[in-house]
Amino acid sequence: QLELVESGGGLVQPGGSLRLSCAASGFGVDIYTVGWFRQAPGKEREGVSCISSSSSTMYADSVKGRFTISRDNAKNTVYLQMTSLKPEDTAVYYCAVEWYGSTCIHSLGNGPVYGMDYWGKGTQVTVSS
Repeated sequence: QLELVESGGGLVQPGGSLRLSCAASGFGVDIYTVGWFRQAPGKEREGVSCISSSSSTMYADSVKGRFTISRDNAKNTVYLQMTSLKPEDTAVYYCAVEWYGSTCIHSLGNGPVYGMDYWGKGTQVTVSS
């Protein structure tokens, strides 16, 4: 019954904006930590942003000030609003949940991401002119 489904990816020009959605089922996004991650070709998967059950939000330095994570408890969905997009933001973006621990937070500082407990399939974001 557990499921995370990402949507909203696509092709945008540098400086443009895009909003990603992560629709969850089988658990409440307001109860656990949920994070956004990304992986570009030839690179390791990296943490982008996290939102905790207490609504604390955290960001990697590379996206701070440009991306905003939020959630809609009624829709059981977590969002990532991306603005001022750069070509280096091009990657597959994944949503994942952490039942207990601090893997998501540590991943924002180049820590390992595979301690996250359940992953979606990802959505492609391409920033190019």
